[in-house]
Amino acid sequence: MTTSTSLPLAGKTALVTGASRGLGAGVAVELARQGASVAITYWSSPERADSVVKAITDSGGVGYTIRANNAEPEGAREGVRDAVAALGSLDILVNSAGAGWFEPFPDTSDEHIEHTINLNVRGTIYTTHEALKHLPNGGRIVTIGSVTAESIPFPGGAIYGMSKAALVAFTKGLARDLGGRKITANIVQPGPIDTEGNPASGPSGEFLAGLTALGYFATPTDVGGLVAWIASDQAHFMTGSTVTLDGGWTA
Repeated sequence: MTTSTSLPLAGKTALVTGASRGLGAGVAVELARQGASVAITYWSSPERADSVVKAITDSGGVGYTIRANNAEPEGAREGVRDAVAALGSLDILVNSAGAGWFEPFPDTSDEHIEHTINLNVRGTIYTTHEALKHLPNGGRIVTIGSVTAESIPFPGGAIYGMSKAALVAFTKGLARDLGGRKITANIVQPGPIDTEGNPASGPSGEFLAGLTALGYFATPTDVGGLVAWIASDQAHFMTGSTVTLDGGWTA
C-alpha cells in the first residue's frame, strides 16, 4: 500500500468495532487501503482479528487489534479508549459490531433478545458516547445497520430488525446533536453480503439473492468502499442519512 497523501483517508485514524471477520473485516481493510490507520475490536476470535490486521500491515498499512466486549457498557467504552491509545487519535468511528438470530418471535428466548439489544443497540450507543470524547470537529461516525430495518420479507426477523431500526433513529438524532461540531453521522444498511456467517453458497443463499432485484450477494469490500467514501472529505455535507446497499431488496 502506498502512503501517498493522495489517498482519500491518508492521515486519518479509524476504529471499526466487531471487525475480526465478515463485513467488519472488509470495512477495516478497505479503510486502511484508502490510507487510514485502523484499530479493530474483537471479543472471541483473536486469531481472526490478527489475520485482519496482518492483511492490513502486509499491504503497507497500520493496524491494531483491541479486545473489547461491545455488549457491555464498560467494555464498549474501554474498547474506544484502548483504540485511541493505540492510534494516538480518532477521526472515524465505524460501529460494525452486531449479531442476532432469525427465529419466530414466540420462540425467541430472553437470552437472545437481551444479547441482540445489548450488542446491536446498547453497544453502539456506549461506543459512540465514548468516541465523542475523542473525535475532532469534522469527525465521522458510520453505523452498520441492516436492510431488515426497512423490510423483512420472511418470518423470524422481529428482534433483529427492531434492533437495526433503532439505530436509524439514533443516527438521525446524532446528526442533529453533532451538527455544530461538523461531525457527520450516517448509517449504511446492507442487504445480503457474502460472508462466512451468511455465505452466498449457503442453504439460504439462493432464497436471499432472489429477494434482491439484481439476484446476487454483495461483498464486504462493496460495503467497505461505501463506508470509506462516507468517511472521506467528499461526503462532508452528508449527515443523518440512511444509505441502503441492498441490490434492490427494498425496491
